[in-house]
Amino acid sequence: MCDYSLHGVRNRPAKVGEKLVTTDFGTGTRGFASPNELKTAVCLLPGTELAFSSEVNHSRWTIRSLIRERFMSQTKTPYRTAIFRRNDVGMMTHHDALEFPNGEIVLLTYLSPGQEATVLQLPAGPRLAEERYEQAPAPIVA
Repeated sequence: MCDYSLHGVRNRPAKVGEKLVTTDFGTGTRGFASPNELKTAVCLLPGTELAFSSEVNHSRWTIRSLIRERFMSQTKTPYRTAIFRRNDVGMMTHHDALEFPNGEIVLLTYLSPGQEATVLQLPAGPRLAEERYEQAPAPIVA
């Protein structure tokens, strides 16, 4: 729900329609927060759909082939919508990521701070047995 490096930060789950902003929490990672509570991480479930107010700015590792030098460069994706994903689960690395319509996956920790997004939709969760029973059609008695 929230990256491992945010476990020491106060956090809460996201709500549909909520406005969020990308934030650096000072823990070595970035994530989402409410504009009114920048010190509280807003955690997303895998499958949560987001809409950004503009194209998304993020860092990207680039390798210069001639001198084999790695460096971070800033880039912008042409999309304003993304789906939250968990990436490389089980490895000791950042997991929280966004998947854009072209299939590109960007770790949240690479997003530039201060970008605004809105939670469009949360993923459908498993329904309780009681809910399934209540919604089942009544048997037809002849």
